[in-house]
Amino acid sequence: MLRPAHRDAIVQSLRMGVPPRIGLQHVQVGRAQEIASIITDLDRIAEGGAAFRVVVGEYGAGKTFFLNLVRAVAHEKKLVTVHADLSPERRIHATGGQARSLYAELMRNLATRTRADGGALPNVVDRFVVSASEKAAAVGQKPEQEIQTRLRSLEEMVGGYDFAAVISCYWRGHMAGDEELMRNAERWLRAEFSTKTEARQALGVRTIIDDESLFDNLKLMARFTRLAGFSGLLVCLDEMVNIYKLPNSQARNANYEQILKMLNGSMQGASEGLGFLLGGTPEFLLDPRRGLFSYQALASRLGENVFAASGFVDHSGPILRLQNLTPEDLYVLLGRLRHVFAYGDESRYLVPDEAFHAFMDHCDRKIGDAYFRTPRLTIKAFLDMLAILDQNPEADWSDLVQRVAVAEERDPDIEDDDELATTRI
Repeated sequence: MLRPAHRDAIVQSLRMGVPPRIGLQHVQVGRAQEIASIITDLDRIAEGGAAFRVVVGEYGAGKTFFLNLVRAVAHEKKLVTVHADLSPERRIHATGGQARSLYAELMRNLATRTRADGGALPNVVDRFVVSASEKAAAVGQKPEQEIQTRLRSLEEMVGGYDFAAVISCYWRGHMAGDEELMRNAERWLRAEFSTKTEARQALGVRTIIDDESLFDNLKLMARFTRLAGFSGLLVCLDEMVNIYKLPNSQARNANYEQILKMLNGSMQGASEGLGFLLGGTPEFLLDPRRGLFSYQALASRLGENVFAASGFVDHSGPILRLQNLTPEDLYVLLGRLRHVFAYGDESRYLVPDEAFHAFMDHCDRKIGDAYFRTPRLTIKAFLDMLAILDQNPEADWSDLVQRVAVAEERDPDIEDDDELATTRI
């Protein structure tokens, strides 16, 4: 049986066209090879290595759902995760505070297995302080000595001296019961100080996390999570198409330069315990004028395996394309949706198994293979049908199936001109 709150959260999210934040295991189907390849990346991060992937799929193909699922798996492997959607106000590179805004959003969404919904930054810092204190007590050493010893490895990194100083401030506030000092330390770690003067007055440090230091501070946070007893840090950035939409070529290239920096740091071993997972559309990747491949250095590094053709698939490269759902996958998915809608109670099923075949046959005739590529709207249509059956007991599912129509979907933020117009199904 499913808890009503979990069932409602799953159904309401899917009917709105967004992936649920809980209960992913109840509706996950397919993607076995893709998930297996990402698990290899997570294991590498946990061993102190690094990883970089671009997850590519059409609108509605399940990119966000896939990223959420990967985060859940990462938590089981003791990784800390941060995630954010890019937008005009949140970019990887900027000069007007948009990159700092992105970092602040990432830190607000910092999550662990016990705090999967985010807001876990204080927990991570507390765990560092407590574990250092426990070890110091075990060896008869003063806690501040153990903390300084652990933080020393951060000081050698770019921006590490002030990062370590802020953690020390948190420790002092923790010991003295100074809630304001602890809050100021958390504010600094969340990039909420807008001026260096304010940070110096509150914490005695001379720098803040700004637009120029996003990547350096992600590397520091990854190292710090390992010092706190976690396995590393996974950074998930979705809606990368917002970089593709930037009208200014210099702004786009500056963002692509930062992505190149992340890629090089991951591939060359310059990042410890840090992984990047970027979600984007084929246009974001392939467009020769605006996409990642318009930046030559990225095009050469992200070029796909030329042998991955004629049915061969390579899941080990930096580009991970979400494959279409198979008819078998979709059949299983419809069964799981029926099960979730019925609160996990078979006696409350609203349609029999043959409804799945009828629904799939109808979609195949009316829509074609597009409903395998973009399952979001197909899921919504099926759940909408179940909602009608639930509220209208006299309705006949076989009649409703014939009225199912998956509408054309467009990205509302892409302008309707020759350069950017794109049609989604």
